[in-house]
Amino acid sequence: MRTLDPVTLAVLNGRLVQIADEMDATLYRSAFNPIIAEAHDACHGLYHAETGATLVQGTSGLPIFVGAMAFAVKAVIDKAKAQGDLKEGDTYLFNDPYDGGTHLNDFRLVRPVMRGGKVFAWLASVGHWLDVGGNVPGNFNAKATESFQEGFRIPPVKIVRDGVFQEDVADILAANSRVPQSNWGDLNGQLNALHLGEQRVHALLDEYGDDTVAAALQALSQRAEALMRANIAALPDGTYSYDDFLDNDGISDEPLRIALALTIAGDRMTLDFSRSAPPCRGPLNIARSTAVACCYVALKHLFTDVPANAGCLAPIDFVIPDTTLLGVSAPKPVGGYTETILRVIDTVFGAFAKAAPERANGSPYATINALSLAGWRADHKRWVMFCFFGGGLGGNPEGDGLNHGNNPISTATIPPAEILESLYPIMFTQWALRPDSAGPGFNRGGCGAIYEIEALNEGDTDVFLLGERGKFPPFGVNGGKSAALNRFFFEAESGERSPDLVSKITDVRIKRGQRVRLETPGGGGFGDPMTREPGRVARDVVLGYVSREKAASDYGVAVNADGTVDDGATAKLRGGARA
Repeated sequence: MRTLDPVTLAVLNGRLVQIADEMDATLYRSAFNPIIAEAHDACHGLYHAETGATLVQGTSGLPIFVGAMAFAVKAVIDKAKAQGDLKEGDTYLFNDPYDGGTHLNDFRLVRPVMRGGKVFAWLASVGHWLDVGGNVPGNFNAKATESFQEGFRIPPVKIVRDGVFQEDVADILAANSRVPQSNWGDLNGQLNALHLGEQRVHALLDEYGDDTVAAALQALSQRAEALMRANIAALPDGTYSYDDFLDNDGISDEPLRIALALTIAGDRMTLDFSRSAPPCRGPLNIARSTAVACCYVALKHLFTDVPANAGCLAPIDFVIPDTTLLGVSAPKPVGGYTETILRVIDTVFGAFAKAAPERANGSPYATINALSLAGWRADHKRWVMFCFFGGGLGGNPEGDGLNHGNNPISTATIPPAEILESLYPIMFTQWALRPDSAGPGFNRGGCGAIYEIEALNEGDTDVFLLGERGKFPPFGVNGGKSAALNRFFFEAESGERSPDLVSKITDVRIKRGQRVRLETPGGGGFGDPMTREPGRVARDVVLGYVSREKAASDYGVAVNADGTVDDGATAKLRGGARA
């Protein structure tokens, strides 16, 4: 394999990333479903011809998908090899969450880039489809005890065979969805993205030559491995453990432990999840491939200089037994995978905070609050709205956490209220930052949010929620405090109520004019809040992030009604706090 000069390598890296970015943009602009078109719940990448390992990912897609796709592409490689009939233009479609997938809504399309009759690399597209059958519209069924109750499961099948679209496969997909037109639009958007990506890769190979581009891909992977090894070697050797908990599995109101032992030994790292809870009855399980993928995302957050390809995982060993809820197989339910992977990421952050406290972050709000509303329109057409929601990110060494951000599993955006209101019979009556939701700290966490939604449908509106952090708040680090808990309310004939299982609910219906309300957590704090400059606390009070009462109790800062600091009272408060 030839050696490339740095300039050529940088140019080729930019061109390759641009291809993935252009594929992302193509899907975002053509998808029917706002979770893809507006929220960007999708991604594209380039994968190794033989191993399926990640070679290139885009900058705007979901990193969690990129990590899991390596396993998905390998599943396609194995099937193509077993069948022995792979041809140019063949495109595999599947959503199997146990074989490189995440949950049933996330549909993967995989296509080879053929050069001279051989596979040079694989292109892959994944996007969240709005509804894929199952017991619950939108498929976030908090009461599911097996995958059959979450939707239909498709193994790798050819949606395009030798360049010919397979109508019978599309008919099966359409017959098993409440909103087939939405899925049809997303499918065609993904096919178009793959077509564009294939054209762009061929153009790049024609310009630079197959050997040169292959050398660049190998060099980029080697650099990622070298940088990851250097980052690990800079940490003190030892084992650092951290435990966190999920509220419950949606069936039994018992907490589920996610436990990590992170071991540093020279330039290698081991992530051992053996002490985690066993597989649960409800949909909070994940497959091993998903667990590895979310660790990849966590490590990329911690080591930001490492390129995003499979090389960064080379010095990492994973211990994820199938006796835990992080390594299940079919038909264990996995629909709530987003909540579990966020807790896995939190344990990586928590353990890393012990190894390198000066670089630690407070926990993000760490729940997507998967809320689905559904019903029938006056013209007897079905509507299904699914959305995820924002919260605060953790305080960090450089400053306060981001207010109303998205979780670290993605670069997705929260769909605008105007888009959701235009598509569905709902109205947002509140969309605001949540005061006193941020974890106090020298650098506080970001604020969570309040979302209140009123049903405008003439008939009943079904309500489903699959969330977390209703019992175990986002943690702070280095003396920082925890953020507020997640809360959900819905109107009933008896008045306003909360779910019995705190963060999860099914079988609720609201009438026209009734409302549901989410109050999301903030992020955990960084550092002792009693050392935060009083002026910064007073500014938070003026902006409405922190109440005067919490300024006094959490920060030891007395803020006058006009937003100025009462120096004398503050000295007493802080003196008393240290006494």
